[in-house]
Amino acid sequence: MSVNLSAYNKIKDQLKPYGAKLVAVSKIKPAADIQALYNAGQRIFGENYVQELQEKQALLPADIQWHFIGHLQSNKVKYIAPFVTMIHAVDSMKLLEEINKQAARHDRIIECLLQVHIAEEETKFGLSEKELEQLLEQWRDQQNNLTNIRIAGLMGMATNTEDLQQIRKEFHHLKTLHQSLKACFFASQDTFNELSVGMSGDYTIALEEGSTMVRIGSMLFGAR
Repeated sequence: MSVNLSAYNKIKDQLKPYGAKLVAVSKIKPAADIQALYNAGQRIFGENYVQELQEKQALLPADIQWHFIGHLQSNKVKYIAPFVTMIHAVDSMKLLEEINKQAARHDRIIECLLQVHIAEEETKFGLSEKELEQLLEQWRDQQNNLTNIRIAGLMGMATNTEDLQQIRKEFHHLKTLHQSLKACFFASQDTFNELSVGMSGDYTIALEEGSTMVRIGSMLFGAR
């Protein structure tokens, strides 16, 4: 077992003043490691691969909140729809509609975060601001037919850089965008409250810039 419980307790203490949640990123880690962190009190775990998530969900306690944080193909949604709590990286209306369809089959509501491209690297997934607004306008027009999903907020990944000011600027920009979209599209609803930014290398900056949910793997489980 390679779970760092002292790091876990430190991170939990750091999150408390912000009221932020910890998503323990457990991809490629064995079920025994997840169970060890569960035994220490952790309940939210993030996975990147559909088949791996299916296998682990069957082996581990039923009250775990599974978050799918990887890039999700529409044809794979059906495999995780029976149990997934939140899908972090929604980047198209097609995917949103498929999540709604599969959630309805299981009489569930699945929370979704819209992934925004905030980094300088072209390789990262995510919507541009224009695409994001277009998607939300489509959703607003169709929301009476999309009752099995709940758009809970935004998700983003900062540029992979040593420049902490660059990272802070990107997180701050996403927080500002989140606030403006909430006012425009969700003013009458108590939803769209989550901002999923921050990983092992930059989560303290993310918290300072308004993150409500940090995704941490290597600090908890060791290098992959």
